[in-house]
Amino acid sequence: MSPSTIETIVSSIAPSATHTSSGQIPALFSLTGKTIAITGAGRGLGITLTSAVLEAGGHVACLDILPEPSTAEWQSLAKLSGQSGTTASYWKCDVTSEADVTRVLEEIAQAGEERSAPLNGIIACAGIQQKVLALEYEASDFERILRVNVVGAFISVKRAAKILKDKGAGGSIVLVASMSGQIANRGLTCTAYNASKAAVHQMCRSLAQEWGQYGIRVNTLSPGYIRTAMTDDLLAAEPGLEKAWMNGALLGRLGVPDDFKAPATFLLAEGSRFMTGADLRVDGGHCASA
Repeated sequence: MSPSTIETIVSSIAPSATHTSSGQIPALFSLTGKTIAITGAGRGLGITLTSAVLEAGGHVACLDILPEPSTAEWQSLAKLSGQSGTTASYWKCDVTSEADVTRVLEEIAQAGEERSAPLNGIIACAGIQQKVLALEYEASDFERILRVNVVGAFISVKRAAKILKDKGAGGSIVLVASMSGQIANRGLTCTAYNASKAAVHQMCRSLAQEWGQYGIRVNTLSPGYIRTAMTDDLLAAEPGLEKAWMNGALLGRLGVPDDFKAPATFLLAEGSRFMTGADLRVDGGHCASA
């Protein structure tokens, strides 16, 4: 192939490449005209992911068992939604009650239709943790962890998927799992939690196999160690844990909730349209280190 031929080929594809970088790429991460539901969004990681949806141009409906969300963070969300012309709503909801979840999601879907921003996805983020030695673990506590982290997640995404299927336009489901579904964390005695997150990983693969025919994608987002108020309290009580965690921190720090905004947006948006039944692990390299 002569140099002149190569130059001709390059010049012929250059306009398309320029268009992709300036126009198509941002659109692949946009949630404009969509409503996203997020469970466990009253505080912590869930409420941070709420801001990610708003920043991507989407409307968001927050579900949590708390009577009301964290005041300071909600005020910030209200300001953000006002500036972006989007909406953020809060719904008290017990994810382990199918009747509760069904009622709330149907109302959210109806509100989305009325504002021409139909329900297009859900992030199942609600979850609980408990650090107890396995030999001392009460079966009732183990069942409670599974009830919230596994059954609650299933109820939430099942009811959302039914709405998406009936609408016939597909959508994206993100189950928040954990790297703890793939490894046993050194220094943490969390058998029930780890087992619940492993179950979430398998739930994702099974649901993706069933729901792909409806254009519904199902993926997991698996965080590593995150600095939150809850983990700060744990590290204050057990200073040795931080040293153990930092041994696997290849980037020299633990995660913060903001580290998961872009990954969650990617999984919800068109940029991940050929991705389903997969896990996106965001752990600062922890699982890559022995």
